[in-house]
Amino acid sequence: MKRILVTGGAGFIGSHLIERLLNEGNEVICVDNFFTGSKRNLLHLMDNPYLEIIRHDVTFPLFVEADEIYNLACPASPIHYQYNPVKTVKTNVMGMINMLGLAKRIKAKILQASTSEVYGDPEQHPQQEGYWGHVNPIGIRSCYDEGKRLAETLCMDYHRQNNVQVKIIRIFNTYGPRMDINDGRVVSNFIVQALRNEPITVYGEGQQTRSFCYVSDLVDGMIRMMEHTAADQPGPINLGNPGEFTIMELAEKVIKLTGSSSKIVHKPLPPDDPTQRRPDISLAKKALDWEPAIPLDEGLRPTIDYFDALLREPKKVSHLSLA
Repeated sequence: MKRILVTGGAGFIGSHLIERLLNEGNEVICVDNFFTGSKRNLLHLMDNPYLEIIRHDVTFPLFVEADEIYNLACPASPIHYQYNPVKTVKTNVMGMINMLGLAKRIKAKILQASTSEVYGDPEQHPQQEGYWGHVNPIGIRSCYDEGKRLAETLCMDYHRQNNVQVKIIRIFNTYGPRMDINDGRVVSNFIVQALRNEPITVYGEGQQTRSFCYVSDLVDGMIRMMEHTAADQPGPINLGNPGEFTIMELAEKVIKLTGSSSKIVHKPLPPDDPTQRRPDISLAKKALDWEPAIPLDEGLRPTIDYFDALLREPKKVSHLSLA
């Protein structure tokens, strides 16, 4: 049994990771300030005696004992990370410093959940880990993009200077049950609009592309990365599904799978919205023996079922009131 700390553990991805870690017989400490995380995501795990939940903001130091740290703490959707951009930068930078300092003191391995957003609006396609990116450092998305880039810098500096065992993954668009109904991401937006038979909002002409990875595939890749023992492979490593779809293709799939009567409406593109996004996962295949197993159509079905059940509840309670 390992004691594993997961920051951002009450979030969409964090709750799936914690569930998997508990099922594998570990003790898990979930740390979350519940800004975007929800206790609802952990309700089915509350009776597990090996789960501990701490309400804490990672921008302040934390003193616990653990064998491994998964650092997922940071709002991940534009609506949430642009709500308080200065706080987003602090979470990415000060939170990373605090977690790396903790890892150094207790000699724990630490995995940083970085993002494909470090590539910005990429001039290389598909994106390889060696690509340095094309990011607007003063744009409205930069609090997240540049914050995550600096977090990677901190990881490598702690690794080189202090021999901290770091693992960096770059996560591409992930979807599945427990996504926040109000997070503004394209998969949840389209599904909720379709289930309500409301117009589906597509920004621009909808020809921009994304790659969508089902959450269980991502969690598998994260755990494989943490368990990877090669000292010369701190990352970064791309984790995502290389299947590439236009936003229009996604909208049409969602309409078909939900049987919705929704029509597609177009609105102007937001600033700095990437035109292409697709991971090159050659390194993950080679180093981790990992590649996603669940195609988009298959993963959309349980995601739709989740949102359908959520919308049918007699009284929908906000995730903030459950925090």
